[in-house]
Amino acid sequence: MTSAAFPIVRAIVRLAWPVLVAQQAVIASGVLDTVMAGRYSAVDLAAVGIGASVYFSIFIGLVGVLQALSPVAAQLFGARRHGEIGEATRQTAWIAAGLAVIGVLLLGFPDPFLQLLGAPPEVALRARAYLVGIALAMPAMLLFRVFFSLTTAVSRPRAVMFTNLIYLALKVPLNAMFIYGAFGAPELGGPGCAVGTAIASWTTCFIAWIYCGTRPFYKPFGVFARWSWPDPRAIWALLKLGVPIGLTSFVEVTSFTFIALFVARLGAATSAGHQIASNMVGIVYMFGIAVGTATGVLTAQAVGARDSLKARQAGFAGMAIMVAVSASVGAAILLGAPGIAQAYTKDAAVQKLAVQLLVFVAVYEFFDTLQVVIVNALRGYKVTVVPMLVYTVALWGIGLGGGYALGLTRLPGEGMLGLATPMGVAGFWLAGVASLTVSSLILLAYFAKVSRPKGRAG
Repeated sequence: MTSAAFPIVRAIVRLAWPVLVAQQAVIASGVLDTVMAGRYSAVDLAAVGIGASVYFSIFIGLVGVLQALSPVAAQLFGARRHGEIGEATRQTAWIAAGLAVIGVLLLGFPDPFLQLLGAPPEVALRARAYLVGIALAMPAMLLFRVFFSLTTAVSRPRAVMFTNLIYLALKVPLNAMFIYGAFGAPELGGPGCAVGTAIASWTTCFIAWIYCGTRPFYKPFGVFARWSWPDPRAIWALLKLGVPIGLTSFVEVTSFTFIALFVARLGAATSAGHQIASNMVGIVYMFGIAVGTATGVLTAQAVGARDSLKARQAGFAGMAIMVAVSASVGAAILLGAPGIAQAYTKDAAVQKLAVQLLVFVAVYEFFDTLQVVIVNALRGYKVTVVPMLVYTVALWGIGLGGGYALGLTRLPGEGMLGLATPMGVAGFWLAGVASLTVSSLILLAYFAKVSRPKGRAG
């Protein structure tokens, strides 16, 4: 890395750490729901777990579409065309409104998802109530993500961090009220988490947009300068960027979800060991999201400023940071695997399996976080279709399909391959590592091509 790249590295770190804190606040909220519902009853814990998985699968696909605003606003910010940012934000808000209708309908009528997951009747009843409650939060969550995309695009991620911390602080008393019936509120059990989420989401959504409308920094963007009706051409341009992003996120989430469902066939102990490994991946993935978001923003700003060299340097600097972080974390996971497993469970069989899977995690998270940064850097150039296609083939084909083949079926010619199939849960993790290695290398080569100063796409 050249000395010229060090200011870019500092800028990435400065943007990344508030995003990381904001993401950890969201994770902490999910943990809070799990713990508080679990203390109420086992049925409510299972219902919240199933309901949250259904909600997250829907939400992540919808919210991905709204992320189109980030490269658009960042490029306009880099080009100093501040007055156009407000119009792009207003049109994205219209998209959020349309997506909210879809999200509310899907969550309000969740029976197909609950049947697919095979939830027992008593759990399905509580999960359905949870999803109806969380549907009330969907419009606020999507509108807040418009603010998230806008404010990170203009290098103000601390506003998102503080808002998410307020959200987390609100969730504690709200959960207590609606799960346990504290302070005279109705006692709803697990579904009370969703009611708390809805109230906290609408509160923080209003706080975020009031902040945007009153802070002098946002005034040049003119977000609230005038009313705008939906503009089909502007919305189509945003959707061409956003829909591939949403599909990319959907492929990533569903591939992981279906692997968990397949692994569940192998028994409770295997599923528990897999869950420990998955939790570690989720924790490390937040670093990838944070560095990737910062990298994408700085890349897009440089593209907007027509500084092709800086855009390329920002992309590679973000990747270098992520490689260093992931390698360090991977080494820590390898060295601390027994302690990590013991922290999660006292079951010796589950501990043994978890330690074995954490070896895969150390490699998996390296490529997983790297490809997140590469994808975000490509989004800075408004390149979203190719990553979607690569993800679909790699994660669904190699990862999910390959995992099923290695993990649950007996393959011919195993002596030649040197693999004794079916491999069980290890087969899924091996296929997952292979899928992420392939996708990372392809996307890295594509970024190198896209970011060439004389051959830039986007």
